[in-house]
Order: sequence, then structure tokens, then C-alpha cells
Amino acid sequence: MNLIETKIKDHIGHVILKRKESANALSQSLLDELATVFYEWKFIPSLRAIILTGDGEKVFCAGADLKERKGMNETEVRQAVAKIGQTVNMVEDMPIPVIAALNGSAFGGGLELALACDLIIAADHGKFGLTETTLAIIPGAGGTQRLPRAIGVQRAKEMIFTGKRISAETACEWGLFLKAVPLASLMEEAEQLAKAIANNGPVAVKQAKFAINQGMNTDIKTGLSIEQKVYELTIPTKDRVEGLTAFKEKRAPVYTGE
Repeated sequence: MNLIETKIKDHIGHVILKRKESANALSQSLLDELATVFYEWKFIPSLRAIILTGDGEKVFCAGADLKERKGMNETEVRQAVAKIGQTVNMVEDMPIPVIAALNGSAFGGGLELALACDLIIAADHGKFGLTETTLAIIPGAGGTQRLPRAIGVQRAKEMIFTGKRISAETACEWGLFLKAVPLASLMEEAEQLAKAIANNGPVAVKQAKFAINQGMNTDIKTGLSIEQKVYELTIPTKDRVEGLTAFKEKRAPVYTGE
């Protein structure tokens, strides 16, 4: 891996976009590396949470690599847009929670990548927006669908129609981000959140994510049915018994994902 850096420690995966000189833009090669990692990590049973961040102190990800895009013909552009969307969808489809730790600004595909994560923490100095209409295109990696679901239709339309950039503070007020913190505290905050997730029953966390994500895309009655069915998957697990035993013995549970 040349364009991303990865490690797994204490059940937590770390992914760092490493194109600081290009504002961590999503080149075709970077997308290939990102897709490879998320595909492989999907099958690691000991992995319980992932933190996704960028290299540098200014930009998490500026979106598509426009210098690379400029040299493409129309067919190649369509393929490139599809690749970004497919990679973003892979991130959203991870069975375990993914935390975006935005070390700086995120625009276009960079913000769309963050929107595919379950939780977003941002450095408070960044600016954020889906700015594609200023380039006579539209968000093509889920932005027109995920942003309205996150902040409401009118605010999403304003951001997309005008290319408006908002602060981390505003993003938090609108419910787009979980919190905004000084850059120096960003990774510590993300680590604490990931550890809090990793300490809980892995099967339960996975099923909770599935129930929430699937339920948000349907009516409440169907959502409740999904919740009931995935709850049943946690009942025969060893972890459920361990949780009850640890509670009775007044100790911290030790979950194995079984």
C-alpha cells in the first residue's frame, strides 16, 4: 500500500489516506487500495471498529482527483465516478462501525466518503461541502441521498444547489457530525469512541448497525420487524451469557464475538 496506511490494534482498524501533497484526493489508485483493505477487513472476525482519517492538518479529502479526471474521456469519467460510488458503498456496507475522523476539510467525494461512515468526528478548523454544482456536475457517490437523510432536505438542497461550505460547528448543530474538537484531540476522541464500541458484544454491535441502517430505509413497522429478527440472533450467543454473568459478578465482561 502506497497511498493509504493501515494497522489493526486491539480490535480496532486504522486507515489513513496518504496523499497529503494532493489534498488526499481520491485517485483511481487510492480507490483501488481503499477497496482492497475494506474488502479484506470485512472478513476479519476480531475486528470491531474502524477509524478512517487523512494525513496532514488541513484536508481530510478534497474529493475526486480533478487533475487525473481532466485527462479522461467521457467513458473513463463514467467509470471513475462509478468507482468512487462503489468504494463509498463498501465503506457503508462494512458490518462493523466505521468512524470518520476528519483531520481537516472535506469536499465533494471526500464528504461523501465521510457520509458513508457511521460516526463522524471533525477537527474544528475544517470546512465541509458538496461543491460539485460549482463544477457543473452533481454529487455522484451518494451525496444527494445521504446528505438529506443526515440534515434534512432543505439544508441539503441549499448546500448542493449553492455549493455552500459549512463549518464543523454548523455541521454538528445540523446533526451531520457527532462532535467537533481541536485537531490535537481528534485521534484521542476517535480512539476513545472506537474502544467504547470494541468493549461491547461484537455480534450485538453488528446486528444493531444492520437494524439501524436497514430500518432507516423503510417504514417503522418493517423496521421493528427487522429489529426483532436480528435481536433473535444475539440470544444463542456465548457473549450474551457472558454479559449476564459479568453483570451478576460485578466485573467487566470479556466478549469473544461468539
